[in-house]
Amino acid sequence: MCSDCETSSHEVDGQVSIFRREWRPVTAGTGSGPEGSRLTVDIRRPWGNGAEDECFGERSNVQSTDDASPFTITMSKVTIIGATGNVGMFASYAISANPHVREILLYGREGRETLLRGIAQDFVDSFAARGIDLKVNWTTNLKDAAGSDVVVITAGVPRIPGQDRLDLALGNAKIIAPLAQTVGVIAPETKILVVTNPVDLMTCVALKKSGLKPNQVFGLGTHLDSMRLKSLIATYFKVHVSEVHTRIIGEHGDSMVPLWSATTIGGIRISNLPAFAHLPVKEIIESVKCSGNLIIKDKGSTVYGPGEAIASLVKTVLGDENRILTVSAYIQSEVHGIGEGDVCIGVPARINRNGAFPITIRIDESEVIAFRESIEKIRTSTRKVLANLDV
Repeated sequence: MCSDCETSSHEVDGQVSIFRREWRPVTAGTGSGPEGSRLTVDIRRPWGNGAEDECFGERSNVQSTDDASPFTITMSKVTIIGATGNVGMFASYAISANPHVREILLYGREGRETLLRGIAQDFVDSFAARGIDLKVNWTTNLKDAAGSDVVVITAGVPRIPGQDRLDLALGNAKIIAPLAQTVGVIAPETKILVVTNPVDLMTCVALKKSGLKPNQVFGLGTHLDSMRLKSLIATYFKVHVSEVHTRIIGEHGDSMVPLWSATTIGGIRISNLPAFAHLPVKEIIESVKCSGNLIIKDKGSTVYGPGEAIASLVKTVLGDENRILTVSAYIQSEVHGIGEGDVCIGVPARINRNGAFPITIRIDESEVIAFRESIEKIRTSTRKVLANLDV
């Protein structure tokens, strides 16, 4: 790591960023609109751009908003485990758009060195075309992930058409367990985001084997399912997708539970809209459940949806955004006082740089019953997997 720093100025799309030696808060200038707004940003930057002397260059494409308020940008390292897979590869690229990311480390198993090198170089070329300064490294030694702020685990055997996510459980658990154990030792302050299916079970395996705190380990869970449901509702009601707020909790799988009691359109509870009486609820939920399998059947794998969902979660963590998103997390009694323990499952959680924290919610009785059934299914499967891992 280079120690010398310099002062430099960089302009991106009409926005000026100024870099000085020390960490300083961001201050917003004045402007009458997007074209006139200015943002002055003070962050540490190594001497030069890092290309000549292998220094760790810092991102310089900071964007402003009309009413930006003072904040400090903390530059971060993100490691992608399973970076040679379709999801890991695209997720890495999507994460590169995050202004908080200083370095992306692409990790793959031994024997994949050539592919990893090719991916890294391809990324570098794309960054040059996009005009960004971001360091990309690759490795087959997981110890290089030390110092990572977020570790994304996508490694594992993917589903094939017609295969249930739970069918993958034990095989992928044997892959995830040693990876999580190593990460827990070399990066004890990191946040682990599990993507590998079946994600609820793999999140629990990663939590148990890493030895990290529950808030430090969470999974993609029903985050993407919730986005799929949101899109379908928006299409039916012919509204912009941003007007729809909805969630799916429970298993990322057949026992998922849509929260119609918490669904709103334009701030209005969906059940208060006359058109809701004609909404094909069963067909919509079945579409959400089958979406991944249909994509796998048509094109071999789901890539862009999961990749963007992963990137959005990483952004939420590194940006310390405190957004409430539905992820697979270790629960105790947050949902209607259901005190289960020893299970990770999709629930609304407040997410920031410290990790994921399930929030307390109340839902309709029919949803409580369905959620209990989903928990029972996941708990039973999790216990079987953990027991076999210890044999």
